[in-house]
Amino acid sequence: MKKRSFIFLVSVLMISLLAACTQSPAATPSTDAPSASGGAAAEKPAEPEAPKEPTKFSIGMRTLNVKYVENHANINDDPYVKALEQFTNTDLDIRLIPHAEYETKMVQMFATNDLTDVIQASGGIGGKELAGSVEAGVFVDLKPYLEEHGKALLETIPEAAWERVTDAEGHIYGIPEYLGNPSRRATWIRMDLLEKTGLPVPKTVDEYLEVLRAFKKLGVEEPFAGRAEFKYADTFFGAYDVFGYGNELELVDGKMQPKFLDVENMQAAIGVYKTMYDEGLMSKEFATVNPNTFKANITSGKAGMWSMNANELPIWGEQLVNNVPEAKVALIPSPIGPDGKGGYSLYSPVTRSFLITKQAEDKVVDIIKFFEWQTTEEAKLFFSYGLEGTDYTMNGSVPVYKAPETNEELDKQRYLNYWLWMVQDTTYNELVLSQTEEGRELIEIYDTMLANEGRDGYEFNDPLEAWVNNPDINPFSDRYPPLINEHIMKMVFGQEPIENWPKVIEEWRSKGGDALIEEATKKYNDGAVVYAPQR
Repeated sequence: MKKRSFIFLVSVLMISLLAACTQSPAATPSTDAPSASGGAAAEKPAEPEAPKEPTKFSIGMRTLNVKYVENHANINDDPYVKALEQFTNTDLDIRLIPHAEYETKMVQMFATNDLTDVIQASGGIGGKELAGSVEAGVFVDLKPYLEEHGKALLETIPEAAWERVTDAEGHIYGIPEYLGNPSRRATWIRMDLLEKTGLPVPKTVDEYLEVLRAFKKLGVEEPFAGRAEFKYADTFFGAYDVFGYGNELELVDGKMQPKFLDVENMQAAIGVYKTMYDEGLMSKEFATVNPNTFKANITSGKAGMWSMNANELPIWGEQLVNNVPEAKVALIPSPIGPDGKGGYSLYSPVTRSFLITKQAEDKVVDIIKFFEWQTTEEAKLFFSYGLEGTDYTMNGSVPVYKAPETNEELDKQRYLNYWLWMVQDTTYNELVLSQTEEGRELIEIYDTMLANEGRDGYEFNDPLEAWVNNPDINPFSDRYPPLINEHIMKMVFGQEPIENWPKVIEEWRSKGGDALIEEATKKYNDGAVVYAPQR
């Protein structure tokens, strides 16, 4: 494998050794029964118990735009799924829910009562994809089962994550995949291109624009990689603290309201994107760029700067270098705005959660054990490295990792580290990163740079009725409401003056915005379940 030059993670993907675990990890699923010992006076050895039949259950899972999953002919025949079944004595029926159609497919599933035994939610139990099913009594209250059979889960998963899957009466309806550091997204830059410009790492919005202009002079096709509805392209809205998502409400003069009601900062943020569009610092077709095209543009070397989850660096960085050997990638502090802060909307402490429907109530204990196994050292080894003999070998008690090299191998690693591992701290894969200096540097970036940036606000556990009843003003987890996005786009394209933002706010108010403010303020004052800003 030829030498790679991208920053922070060069050696992470080299063949490396993992320090011996305190207990010897299982290399592959074992079917050996433990040896039995009996007393000297025993007249007849006890008959071994018959092996327990695997627990069969179905599980609906979003594909999450993971290529390995979406391109698989039958995920249930995958060797890693088969290994997971053997490790956990289960027989899984994984039913994939297309990433782009997730919310629609979920609502249809509940409407037709075509439910799997386990259902993956996109976060906690308040998401609109669950279509009120929690309140309708579709799911099992897991609290009594966890207290008796899932103590390791209760001890491992942080309290902040459990709060997101617990209702006002204290019922626990989901097992969460959690996020130790809510600042997950980062600003990425091609350092090799920045070095060619002779400019320093930018800090302010103006300095960022200067770098993007220099990238354009170098002939970079997309100085800033844009994407439809500003998803993973909302960098400069963060600088001005005007995100309009469901977790970005703020208290202003005693009223709970969206941040985009801040006219001055909202107009300034839109103005940055209009400048970028007018000067060709982002693609003129950014409004139609989907996730696959976005990734392809970046990993093929067309982009100079973009936004993505920091934990994707091992995969995206290596795939970029595979295509552009001279590329060097770095994560840099996001642009700061007038208040001296910046960053992306902080994630919920729960990235996915897994709810058990009442049709599988007789299997709850075994399903809990399935998820609990994923917190063990044995599971960490499997999900981090894969299968012994295929993905790594053993040198005594030390696993020797066979690092992925091709894009296909990298896709497989992402599938194992990210998608198939359902209960973990998804901030980063510590087992992989901690063994090299470059990996430890990336961990430090999470714990220092990313830990000190990001925007957040108030968030209600239950969907606000004013949002549910008015789809035009209903925000997505990381996208503006349709009405707001439509006007932003028109202003960026020059079809509507930016100075019209106060009129946009009036339209928003007339279409349910005033009702939203009234409802949110009342619920807050009445003590409804509301999550305060994490920072």
